[in-house]
Amino acid sequence: MPNEWIDKDTHHKLVRLTDTSRSNLSFYFHNDPFVGNEMVFYSSARSSPADITVTKQETYNSNSKDKQLYAVDLTTKKMTPLTHEVSPMGGEIVARTGNVYYQVKDSVYRTNIHTKQTTLLFVFPADYKGSITTVNADETLLAGAKASDEQKEVYRKNPEKKDYFNLIFEAHLPNDLFTIEIATKKLAKIHTENTWLGHVQFSPTDPDILMFCHEGPWHLVDRIWTINVKTKEATLRHKRTMDMEIAGHEFPSPDGKKIWFDLQMPKGQTFFLGSVDLQTGKEEKISLERNEWSIHFAVSADQKLFAGDGGDPGQVAKAPDGRWIYLFKREGDHFVSQKLVNMKNHNYRLEPNVHFSPDGKWIIFRANFEGDSQVYAVEIAQHG
Repeated sequence: MPNEWIDKDTHHKLVRLTDTSRSNLSFYFHNDPFVGNEMVFYSSARSSPADITVTKQETYNSNSKDKQLYAVDLTTKKMTPLTHEVSPMGGEIVARTGNVYYQVKDSVYRTNIHTKQTTLLFVFPADYKGSITTVNADETLLAGAKASDEQKEVYRKNPEKKDYFNLIFEAHLPNDLFTIEIATKKLAKIHTENTWLGHVQFSPTDPDILMFCHEGPWHLVDRIWTINVKTKEATLRHKRTMDMEIAGHEFPSPDGKKIWFDLQMPKGQTFFLGSVDLQTGKEEKISLERNEWSIHFAVSADQKLFAGDGGDPGQVAKAPDGRWIYLFKREGDHFVSQKLVNMKNHNYRLEPNVHFSPDGKWIIFRANFEGDSQVYAVEIAQHG
């Protein structure tokens, strides 16, 4: 495929941001990957089919022995390696200062995108193996979740999501939320429940507010919560009001004042992008058509534009024509959509996970148009 082209169905310009000599994977939809005009992402050496890594719902041609963090300049497309680890790593945590946080086995590291200097920050004790997932707004705390050993064993024996998902939910084993104070290396357990906790995200603006969810079948859980890391007060942010209602894939607004989330009332029938104001508790919902429903949504910095990554007929919406990258504009209580990219040649087992570019002119996503995963940008302005 060319490095750039015009989508013949939408007349929007697409650019591949990554070098096809490697397999490249942009971040999950709620993890901000940008530092100035650079984007941080994972890059892996291409490997033979026998070495393909399959994790959860995602598959891409990667050599897990060479999965590294890279940065790409969004203008020049120059890719720069940030890490050179010999063991698998996790964490998609980027701070505005240019610090990138990640975890290798029991050790937490920080690499600066500008200086390339790497620092060992923390080593989990032998009796407490957690996973970091987020850094707070003033870059003083890291946070994450820790499952019990029994829960980890269920996951180890049942690595496919279809196998472990209900088993872990029904087990109701202890889970912790924890923080690590970066300056002092102090680990603190801040919340424990006998339920599966996940989707841990700090507010982008309030260093004390941590969002988390009750994992499990969405129609059986009141999923979306926040906790104040100082007072330890946990607050349910959306309560289901009907049978089979689901709410999830939550993410904070750029100003930290709202939480946005996929809302279906009931599941698979009526579709909305919902929001809750964290100060007042006021909720709103913006309706979408079935084909417009997306696995993940994103919002622009001024919250005037939204994007979605669509879905294939096997997703919850069962959309017959949903394989598009969408741009949404709100008109009253509903969205008006614009198709940006035809995703018919993309296998949705790899979820595209949309992001607005820092200048607000592009939507960035990942796709396997060319066999393995690459990162692409589509221009919001139309050509022709």
